[in-house]
Amino acid sequence: MGHREDLLEGAKRCLLEKGYGRTTARDIVAASGTNLASIGYHYGSKDALLQQAFLALTEEWGDRVGPAGTGEEGRALPAEPYARFHTVWEQVIAAAGASRPLWKLQTEIVTRLDDDEKLREAIKEPQREGRLGMAEGFLGLDPEADPEKARVAGLLCQALATGVMIQWMVDPDTAPSADDLTAGLKVLMGEGD
Repeated sequence: MGHREDLLEGAKRCLLEKGYGRTTARDIVAASGTNLASIGYHYGSKDALLQQAFLALTEEWGDRVGPAGTGEEGRALPAEPYARFHTVWEQVIAAAGASRPLWKLQTEIVTRLDDDEKLREAIKEPQREGRLGMAEGFLGLDPEADPEKARVAGLLCQALATGVMIQWMVDPDTAPSADDLTAGLKVLMGEGD
């Protein structure tokens, strides 16, 4: 790995361990084994590097919990919508414990957006792309074939993911399971018992 990749990996570790606001350039240098000048040379600024590291972490999370068309260990997800929904949420919830540092970081990032326009701008487009990725991976929708359907479904998936993870952070004992979410969806659709 070169300095650019080392910096990115070091920044990701720092974000998960210290958070966005508490990570310094010196922390990143120590975690990456590089030097301060490398940050400016490769990323322009510490904030630009942290933004890239945050986006990389969220993309990696998406790849771990439900890449498009496949479930855990590459097995095909069920085609039936409720079964697919249930399987994907099992994967997301199974990763809740390991995902806690990332969700803590995401919560911190959201609280900074009113005061950091550059950060807000940096995450807008990746957030839109993430929604479409969730529509594809979670529900099997092709964003190119039906962009509006994928957009609104992605909005719902993103809202659910955020809400579910916050519930898991607050109280894992009463947070929803995949069974709960699937049963709730069926009730909303008028199909529940």
